[in-house]
Amino acid sequence: MELPFDLTAGQGAYLAAALFAAAYVRGYSGFGFSAIFIILAALTTNPLPLIPVIFACEITMTLFQARGIRDHVDWSRVRPLLIGAAIATVPSVTVMARLGEDQARLAISAVILGLSLILLSGWQLRRTIGFRGNLSVGILSGMVHSAGVGGLPTAAFLTAQPLAPAVFRATMIVFLTGIDIMALPVMHANGLTGAETLTGVMLAFPILGLGIWAGSLRFSSASQAQFRRVIVALLTVFSVLNILKVAL
Repeated sequence: MELPFDLTAGQGAYLAAALFAAAYVRGYSGFGFSAIFIILAALTTNPLPLIPVIFACEITMTLFQARGIRDHVDWSRVRPLLIGAAIATVPSVTVMARLGEDQARLAISAVILGLSLILLSGWQLRRTIGFRGNLSVGILSGMVHSAGVGGLPTAAFLTAQPLAPAVFRATMIVFLTGIDIMALPVMHANGLTGAETLTGVMLAFPILGLGIWAGSLRFSSASQAQFRRVIVALLTVFSVLNILKVAL
């Protein structure tokens, strides 16, 4: 079978492993799926055509997790976050669609590196954040979601507040699903989707299901904070590797 996006068999196997790892993290923590897969994919191929595939996968994954998260979603945060994301999604996707392969790899890696460093810093908010604060974070998330990593600013923002792990996970899942639904039509309008996108999504489905299932089993049995620190540290390393790859 011919793989989409002119991938070789070796690249396909590597991306399948990266997809499973990213889906496991999503099942466990509720965030990180897009960032992990995109940064790993950028080490071996142009990540830009894969972003719509990942968004479609992320929407699908919510179907696997919807029953378990419904009672934990913080809608007072989700609503302004999504309104802000809607403001920024169209212009940011339009700009990203016009980048070349190396430019896209560098832009995506730089965004992930910067946001990962913020997450690693242990930054904490000292006061309650209202509608305007959530709206502003949503705008920032919409700006960087064209690189496939709109969840990282929101994850940094929510991590800096005293949220229960179940609330953090459920709120991130709903927000990411909403922002992906916004971004896909804009990506289609900018020529970033096609028949290969659908093929990629279909090939990803069984790997997604297995990864989500495995990650969800671990959700209640290990330290969320420690796991997130490890994931963000890995994102930092992979971002630096991608930047060096372009530079050298």
